[in-house]
Amino acid sequence: MEISARNKIKGTIEEITLGSVMAKVKINIGVNVISSVVTIESVTDLGLKVGDEVYAIVKSTEVMIGK
Repeated sequence: MEISARNKIKGTIEEITLGSVMAKVKINIGVNVISSVVTIESVTDLGLKVGDEVYAIVKSTEVMIGK
């Protein structure tokens, strides 16, 4: 898969929590865990399951930092 986003972070799915419409997918990237909320349809279409190696793709016009 080729995409224009340059912020691709490789990781492994460690948990998928299904809601009524959306699913929370936790991706272990080594030192941290990234969470993404996607539709259940996307989880099904992509065949996502715990243990899969995936990419978290960040596409944003703004990144805020707080301390």
